[in-house]
Amino acid sequence: MSSERKIRVAVVFGGRSSEHAISCVTAANVLQAIDRDKYDVIPIGISTSGHWVLESGDPEHLSITDGKLPEVDVTALPVLFGSNRELVVNDPGSVPNTLGEVDVVFPLLHGPWGEDGTIQGLLEMTDIRYVGSGVLASAVGMDKHFMKVVLQAAGLQITPYVVVRGDQVDRAAVDALGYPVFVKPARGGSSLGISKVDGPEELDEAIAAARVHDPKVLIEAAATDPREVEVAVLQGLNGARPEASVCGEITVSGGGHEFYDFETKYLPEGDDFAALTIPAELPDEVAAQLRAQAVTAFEAIEGEGLARVDFFLEPDGRIVINEINTMPGFTPKSMFPLLWNASGLDYAALVDRLLTLAMTRSTGLR
Repeated sequence: MSSERKIRVAVVFGGRSSEHAISCVTAANVLQAIDRDKYDVIPIGISTSGHWVLESGDPEHLSITDGKLPEVDVTALPVLFGSNRELVVNDPGSVPNTLGEVDVVFPLLHGPWGEDGTIQGLLEMTDIRYVGSGVLASAVGMDKHFMKVVLQAAGLQITPYVVVRGDQVDRAAVDALGYPVFVKPARGGSSLGISKVDGPEELDEAIAAARVHDPKVLIEAAATDPREVEVAVLQGLNGARPEASVCGEITVSGGGHEFYDFETKYLPEGDDFAALTIPAELPDEVAAQLRAQAVTAFEAIEGEGLARVDFFLEPDGRIVINEINTMPGFTPKSMFPLLWNASGLDYAALVDRLLTLAMTRSTGLR
């Protein structure tokens, strides 16, 4: 990269998953926060059909407006990565236009075909640096089944679960979990497709709802009257150990919602909301344990860049890890940036830190 020009960042968002709209909202905020004096920014949208286009990056176009979810403009000019990390615009009927070499990609994609190691593998093959975890950590962090296997092997307490594939459901194993249970897509986020099931008669409908998003389904035992606590993690600079933020607590209230679902997160109405308490009101020793376990989880999956780790704190003091998210949301209501803001790192500084981390690591095997 020439020292005479700005660092060129391709911000990639949208994608084929059911979290397409939330990725767009995340991108709107990141695009506003990037320091344009330091970075040359190229917004790239991926449509729900998988087409890559040169987006305008207009934050208004990418925001939730009057309850309407945003999506990538499929009429924009198509783009692709050419040789030598160059980004090429293909205007039909015209000579391909090269936008120049891309130094780093910020893949703000949530869910399958983006957060799960797929785009990370593509960027590795193209020898391009990018923000966030690599192929393995992204794949493990996306698949809640294998995530639990790895986290349990690292000595962390997980919720008991049953995996459902195909049409065969081991109902005896589900009954052994005890009701209520949570039924969710194994590979998904933003609480899409998740149902709380109070009895066996509701199970088939909940599995069908989860399968709208993923043919692989996870059924988890419900924690006992837990507090929901989250911790944000950042990779350390210059080889230092990862850093954990202060703890934050989520309390869902009103609207008939029993858990932190999609509507409560992104489309609250009236008394339907989630209260975020940052920092969480916890004894110092408990907060320290949560922060330490968040770092353990990050290191267990060999995370890079960033992650958000979600816990259940049960009334008896037991800490149960729910999941680790390797590309958490960056919307104004998202816990990850809020937790770091409360820890002394504001939104713009957080974005710059992530880009700095990506630029200082090597490409290829690490």
